[in-house]
Amino acid sequence: MDYTSCTLCPRMCKANRAKHYLGFCRCPDRALVAKTMLHHWEEPALAGPGGSGAVFFGGCTLRCSFCQNGAISAGPVGKPMDSGALRKAFEDLIAQGAENIDLITPTQFLPTLIPALTPKLPVPVVYNCGGYERVETLRELEGLVDIYLPDMKYMDPMLAKKLSRAEDYPHIARAAIREMVRQTGPIVWDGAKVVRGTIIRHLILPGQVENSLKVLDWIGDTFRPGEVLVSLMRQYTPVGNQQAPMDRRITDEEYDSVLSWMFLNDLEGFTQESSSADLGFIPDF
Repeated sequence: MDYTSCTLCPRMCKANRAKHYLGFCRCPDRALVAKTMLHHWEEPALAGPGGSGAVFFGGCTLRCSFCQNGAISAGPVGKPMDSGALRKAFEDLIAQGAENIDLITPTQFLPTLIPALTPKLPVPVVYNCGGYERVETLRELEGLVDIYLPDMKYMDPMLAKKLSRAEDYPHIARAAIREMVRQTGPIVWDGAKVVRGTIIRHLILPGQVENSLKVLDWIGDTFRPGEVLVSLMRQYTPVGNQQAPMDRRITDEEYDSVLSWMFLNDLEGFTQESSSADLGFIPDF
């Protein structure tokens, strides 16, 4: 795995990032870390009292028009780090009390990241991503990731194209999440904490209840009870110059409709209060 003909993500740019020919993510060949912090706002079964050891990487393989981390995801932002510096950043977070290492949008930097994950860290490693992943790339992570935390954003290709510039998102994400679950197996709890498994996040978007119902249908049809958890998110907050209906938060009626469908599909997991839709929860990058 290298950066000389990059095929890390489904875009398959084949850009020679080692020579600074930037592909879709516009990222160089050295990891860019925009922020490290103890993050207390992840799912309670992950963060615990100590918080997640969040490592926010610059850049992204998607272009979500509603991204709350747009300040760092839209371009190459962050402090350059090699594998040794990344490893030290992980160890520093653990020394501060982090209950896991939470890698946020890391795929574009895997050649730098993978050496930093060996030897195995003493806390779970969480792979926090948008779900838009190549199965072949994920296989390079087998044995290094304890908890996958992917989004499942869309079942509608046209909606994925409009909002994230990724018409192929639905079938790419379905295959990626199946691979994640194959690697981790079913959810493993240690008391109130998840220590292994796959937690699928879904952000409800305003005016897109039908998309959310189809996402939950797919999860319910694909995985057995207890095999995955679902994190149903109502934190959508308009950023930038959004057009209707993306210029508003979701309504109680929209959230309740999707929540009811989650229960009808016998899906277990996490929900959010309406207060989560607040710009105050976005880290200061």
